[in-house]
Amino acid sequence: MEFKDKKILIIGGSSDIGLALINDLILLECNIYFTCKTEDRIEEVIPKIKANNSSKCLGYSLDVLKFDTHRIFWNNLKVKPDIVITCVGYLDDINISSENNVELIKSVNSNYVGLINLLNIISNDFKKNKSGMIVGISSVAGERGRGSNYIYGSSKAGFTTYLSGLRNSLFKHNVRVITVKPGPVKTKMTNNIKISKLLSSNPYVVSSQIIRSIRKNKDIVYIRWYWKWIILIIKFIPENIFKRLDI
Repeated sequence: MEFKDKKILIIGGSSDIGLALINDLILLECNIYFTCKTEDRIEEVIPKIKANNSSKCLGYSLDVLKFDTHRIFWNNLKVKPDIVITCVGYLDDINISSENNVELIKSVNSNYVGLINLLNIISNDFKKNKSGMIVGISSVAGERGRGSNYIYGSSKAGFTTYLSGLRNSLFKHNVRVITVKPGPVKTKMTNNIKISKLLSSNPYVVSSQIIRSIRKNKDIVYIRWYWKWIILIIKFIPENIFKRLDI
């Protein structure tokens, strides 16, 4: 697939992965549209775009948690993208979200409800036009519930299942859906978490693998290949043993 002049919308452009994608795709001569939660964040992103190519980027304000604005946002886009990539995510502290309803809802709505509400609008448009691509960044955390992050993990599990169903539904309409499953990524979101260097990635590794997966027509992508096998092992642990593990 040729990237030159492709119109790509990045949902969550101020995230570390979103910014890495903007910079990598700019070098491939794409036309980039990106969203940030507020106008202030858009102004913060522009100076971080490399190679003085910010003229090929256009930022929009979009709050994924404000569901009633999603259709207005999409309808107001004068130029519709060829590819949409979601980079929005929120990692809750399970010690807070397990007891605080506001934090719980924020996590579930950020990682699941808000995204599928927006993608349903976009995918229906793609379906009607029989073209387009959606790339959703989910997580290996959604593969099996763990005591350390089961609210975040369950929302990612829901998002992974949604993307799978969407891929199945849209295939016959010439619309591609790619599910990206990173392991831990060193970003602002994970600053307060100890991450193994061996098992983690950085935003530019994630970006390069997403670009590669688009080129190679992938369906499901593990950013680090070994996570596929780690998850397979984890899934085969009997529940009677798994529930006793401190993970």
